[in-house]
This record gives sequence, structure tokens and C-alpha cells, in this order.
Amino acid sequence: MITGGAGYIGSTVATACIEAGIDTVLIDDLSTGRRDFGEGRGLYVGDIADRDFVAGVLADHPDITAVIHCAARIVVPESVADPLGYYDSNVGKTIVLLQSLRDAGIARIVFSSSAAVYAGESGAGVDESGVLAPSSPYAMTKAMVEKILEDAATAGDFRAIALRYFNPIGADPRLRTGLQNPTPSHALGMIMRAKAAGEPFSITGTDWATRDGSGLRDYIHVWDLALAHVAAVQRFDEVLSEDIPYQVINLGTGEGVTVRELVAAFERVTGEVLPVVETARRPGDQAGAFAIVHRANAVLGWRAERSVDDGVRDALAWAATLRTLD
Repeated sequence: MITGGAGYIGSTVATACIEAGIDTVLIDDLSTGRRDFGEGRGLYVGDIADRDFVAGVLADHPDITAVIHCAARIVVPESVADPLGYYDSNVGKTIVLLQSLRDAGIARIVFSSSAAVYAGESGAGVDESGVLAPSSPYAMTKAMVEKILEDAATAGDFRAIALRYFNPIGADPRLRTGLQNPTPSHALGMIMRAKAAGEPFSITGTDWATRDGSGLRDYIHVWDLALAHVAAVQRFDEVLSEDIPYQVINLGTGEGVTVRELVAAFERVTGEVLPVVETARRPGDQAGAFAIVHRANAVLGWRAERSVDDGVRDALAWAATLRTLD
């Protein structure tokens, strides 16, 4: 069962699971997800905190053995403006869901977490033992759910893997699903928006401790991310045991990409020059970090295979299918 299964990440994960021969059941309240992303995939429309609704889904599918929990609100500025709403949706509702799963005897949980839980101040690599310093209510909700899962797993309620995503970009390479918003607020989305408007792209901050002074992120193709979830489900019982009931795993490429390098990738893919302007740092900005992914390689047998150019190319192709960049 995949919660948030009609969203960007959840729907791509569902596709990867289906292609790997894993039957799926999706739950989504469609507040941001798209109904067509769940077609033919056992989509149930409802709230993960509605105990009767979840009980009904589980009763219909007594063969569910694992849950991938992707459902969440994810917009950082929105979380700053509405922290109570974010804590309610991402933490409060998750607790109710976990209680429903525990009561139904479902003991395998894969959680969609975020690298936003890390400090991310140095522009360097970070492994799963890195310093945690969530910088927004959104990031804090991810850290809180991780701790809840760890404590509940230690208590024997279930076993859990928390997958800390770095920076997903791109779309399903076959363009079956993608971002509902083709020009999101992350750097690639802002680049696409600037290009569409015929305006220069602003590089915010050029004095970071990175190789070219611009901020750095680890951009992972969403299809690589989805395949990691397949590996987590398939290897769940190898990764975890009664002695190790909980584990955190970074998901990234293992390489950082600066903003200037992302602009260069966009220019390579489009074959066009993107004018840029340099501006000051914004409040709350960080140098960033990239994933150290030795654990994912070792325990999941997984590594990212797609390049940042692939991510840019698929993001542009998906945006074109929505006809929003004209």
C-alpha cells in the first residue's frame, strides 16, 4: 500500500513497483495528487487519518504486507506560514495511520523522509550520522516522524526504513507521471520559469563555501528514487531484523551539483544560453549538501544511474506535456 500514491513521488514509486511485479494499492486524498495517476492501480480516495476508511482498505486487501508512506504536505514556505497545519497533516495524521497499521498487524513500513533534516551548512557530503538541524516546520515534521518510527519500532510495533530523499527532479522517463506543478519552487523549476518568461535566472548567493560559490544540492532523478523504494520493499527482511528494527538510508547520487552547474546542464539539454544575474543570499538559504550513499549501496544494492542532464530533460518533456510553458 502506498499512501500519497497519486502524487509526484508516490505515483512514480507505484509504477516502479508494478513493473517489478509488486501489486499496489494506493491511498490519496487528492488534495494535491491527480486521480489519473492512480488509474488502474487500486486507488482509494480518502484521508489516512480516517480510521474507518483505512480499515476498509485493509479489509479489502488482507494480503497487504508492507506500506510505503509518501503522503505529506511538502511546501517549505507554506509550512512556515502554517506550522500547525503541517504538524497536524504530517505528524498527527501519520500517528493515526501507524496505529491503524499496527492494529491490523502490518509490520513493514517504508517512510518517505527528507535530507532537509540535515544541517546542510557546509556544501559537503553527509551520511546518515550527520548532524540533524531541521530548518523549517516541514523539515521538522520529517524528523519527528522518523523519531516516532524509531521509538515504535524499538517497542516492537513494527519495523521501519526511513529513506532520506535529497533533491528529486525529472519525471517518469516514459512520461506517465510527473510533477503536478511543472515549475516548482526548487532551482530547476525557477530556471524553467525564467526561461519561459524570457527573463534572467537569479543565482541567490555566490559566496558559499562550494567550488564555484553558488549553492549545492544532490539532484536525484525521480525514477532512480522510485527504484530505491522497490529495493527497500524487496530487501526489507534482509535489511531489518528483531535486533535492527529501524534504519535510515540516504537516497541521492553521491555527487553535489552547484547552481551554476545546474544552469550549465539546462543549457546543454536545451542548446540555448540562459542569462543569469547574481543576487545576495536569501534568508534561510544554506550552502547545501550531497548524499553519502554507501549504506544504500551496501544494504539495498542500489545506486543512482541517471544524470542531472537526464533529470532536466525529463522535467522539460513532462512540462511540455502539460502545455504550461508556452
